[in-house]
Amino acid sequence: MRYICDAPGGKTWFRIETEAEAVTESDVMKHAVEKFFRREQEKAAQTYQPASKVSFEQEIGLKAHIQREMPMFLTLRDGEGNPLATAMLAPGGHEDRSFRPIIVGLANSDPYVEHGEAIRALGQHLGLSLERARCYPYRRD
Repeated sequence: MRYICDAPGGKTWFRIETEAEAVTESDVMKHAVEKFFRREQEKAAQTYQPASKVSFEQEIGLKAHIQREMPMFLTLRDGEGNPLATAMLAPGGHEDRSFRPIIVGLANSDPYVEHGEAIRALGQHLGLSLERARCYPYRRD
């Protein structure tokens, strides 16, 4: 995982960079982020064009390409490293109105009640508007 930014309340946002990290996030948070991570990673890998025709050089730049092309997967952690929320944002963390960001809590619960300030801090850090109506995909009772 790679550090992204701090948030109020001793919380921190990190980028999920590997499939193993996504699997752990899914297991602990009881949701399907790993499925989305795998699918988006595969889609990004399929768009890669190697710069070299030499077989052992063909994967040079693949990891960077995948990270540029696939959505950003993030985890909000508390001071002890416990996951609190998971986010999927547009590639590069840039504003893209055609991409619907998703932010969920444990078992796909609404994270805005408990972690709204941390979500706002992430939005400010990346220059994004991460409103609940746009980012939380499930019905609110």
